[in-house]
Amino acid sequence: MIQNIIRIKNAVFYAYHGALQEEQNIGGKYEADITIFTDFSKAAETDNLAETINYTDVYQFINHKIHEKKYYLIEKIASVIAQELLQKYSTIQKISVKIRKNNVPIGGVIDFVEAEVIIDR
Repeated sequence: MIQNIIRIKNAVFYAYHGALQEEQNIGGKYEADITIFTDFSKAAETDNLAETINYTDVYQFINHKIHEKKYYLIEKIASVIAQELLQKYSTIQKISVKIRKNNVPIGGVIDFVEAEVIIDR
């Protein structure tokens, strides 16, 4: 089995998620990293976008999912995106979805919190 990787790194969104009502009202910056294990050898051979996973479509899918509803947990956002991308693209062999949340109200100074979901087919 051939495994190639397509990555989307540090896609940034402003969205309204969080366990606290204030977070859902004010919103905040979220970042996503997606790692897709697939076989794009035919696309590499033919130079044909139809033979691979279009990362523009994946980005637009993530953008839609992160804005379609408010979630309490970044764990849920990462799970929904990973599971639904697997359903959408049968050629994905394995996927990793990381969601980062900046400006977390935890009473201390941190860069971000992050949840990662990894699913093998």
